[in-house]
Amino acid sequence: MAGAATREREPAAPQAASQMVPSSESDKRRQILEGARQVFMGAGFDGASMGEIARAANVSKGTLYVYFDSKEALFEALTTEAKAGLAENLFRLDEDDPDVRAVLTRLGTSYLAMMARPEHVSIIRMVIGACEKFPRFGQAFYEAGPACGVGRLKAYIDAQVSAGRLAAADTDLAAKHFLQLCQAGMLTRLLFNAGEAPDEAEIGHRVAEAVRVFYAGYGPSAAR
Repeated sequence: MAGAATREREPAAPQAASQMVPSSESDKRRQILEGARQVFMGAGFDGASMGEIARAANVSKGTLYVYFDSKEALFEALTTEAKAGLAENLFRLDEDDPDVRAVLTRLGTSYLAMMARPEHVSIIRMVIGACEKFPRFGQAFYEAGPACGVGRLKAYIDAQVSAGRLAAADTDLAAKHFLQLCQAGMLTRLLFNAGEAPDEAEIGHRVAEAVRVFYAGYGPSAAR
């Protein structure tokens, strides 16, 4: 009989945690981060509230707390994830590319264009303003952005030293030297709102001079 042949279904195997999270979860998280970005940019860390962020993100306060249990956690996620994404994309350097001057020129040009973006300058100001009260904000921001970028540039310089294209040196310091040569006071000017963002001509001049000076100190024929 059909009834006798019918067996009780066994419970389905539990899904992995990654399978249980619908794809809309990441969209919701991005929606919250975008709302937080708007509020933090307008009010700063101290002036922002979770209620305002929920309204800006068009989510309930309960939903907001499902994703982030505090304003501090939300601020840290917003600033570090944005910085980490920029560093990862900006410092994609091909260690096998033998044209070191061209690689450094492209990097320097992209680096200054990114550094000069008003939104980027505002984020740095916010982190500086908040990290005296919450030191971990500054540490996390530094590790996700500047330290990551320097590490990737150092790896590229290490490869060029091994290939004989650059002189042996403290490559961590060399990476920092190049980036500082590029911006050479520009970020300070922008942080204090003491001048305009650089135009294409200024960026080109800064990068060309940075490459020239870098090669004077670290080129294959540089004295040691």
